[in-house]
Amino acid sequence: MEKYNLTVVTEFILMGITDRPELQAPLFGLFLFIYLISTVTNLGMIILTMVDHRLQTPMYFFLRHLALTDLGYSTSVGPKMLVNFVVDQNTIPFKLCAAQLAVFLVFIACELFLLSGMSYDRYVAICNPLLYTFIMSRRVCQVMVAIPYLYSTFVSLLVTTKIFTLSFCGYNVINHFYCDSIPLLSLLCSNTHEIEVIILILAALNLMSSLLVVLVSYLLILIAILRMKSAEGRRKAFSTCGSHLTVVTVFYGTLIFMYVQPKSNHSFDTDKISSIFYTLIIPMLNPLIYSLRNKDVKHALQRTWKKLSIFLPYKLH
Repeated sequence: MEKYNLTVVTEFILMGITDRPELQAPLFGLFLFIYLISTVTNLGMIILTMVDHRLQTPMYFFLRHLALTDLGYSTSVGPKMLVNFVVDQNTIPFKLCAAQLAVFLVFIACELFLLSGMSYDRYVAICNPLLYTFIMSRRVCQVMVAIPYLYSTFVSLLVTTKIFTLSFCGYNVINHFYCDSIPLLSLLCSNTHEIEVIILILAALNLMSSLLVVLVSYLLILIAILRMKSAEGRRKAFSTCGSHLTVVTVFYGTLIFMYVQPKSNHSFDTDKISSIFYTLIIPMLNPLIYSLRNKDVKHALQRTWKKLSIFLPYKLH
């Protein structure tokens, strides 16, 4: 039996996105800008949909939680990634690495099912408008959000516990800019077949089941749109669906590319590029595509700004 010279791993070294010195400063500025825009817009969307009474509808309820998940997994990765550009060696403690992976998995898995829930919401709004309020009641919306959170927490704890209870060989350099499951597997001395199968099954199940809901919902929406007699109604429906489908395609596409492929085909450099899209770019784009181009949100921003402009001078005086 082959024996390993095991060393207790107390911390990991994150290699980051690139090791080229001339790219460190410009990439730091670029990703800092992206992360700040993502944080401000998502946090603003959460607050706006909570305080404005006209945004208390199922669609904005889902958008609020979408913004929360975007903020959650981008924040679990973003700050530590930015540190890598300004230090010589970016280390992360063993337990913090486990926590980062767990938090990231909770929010990234939850977003899959939130996107499918939003697709179903749009299906009901377009195909059953008269029953929309009844079908998408407050209780139903809460259940549609609570179940993904609970399930995603279970998946996250299962994968994280399985990985971090196995033995690491002592080599602690992670070829990534955050603690992701696939780079961590390459550092394990233990037999990784079981955890690889678990990750593959869960990734495929989560992606395919949520994507199936999206595809079926939009197939039914397409049929309903084609039956509409009003050209204006079809235009508005297509516009709404187009924005959503664009984000869905990028989000699902990058995740499928990352996880549902044989281990032998993995290129860590390619994975880093894919990871940048769904950890930083998509969280920045989501509030812009879903919300800031929406007239209801623009009007809510104007109303909130007017209230603040009246309130602040009074308080300062």
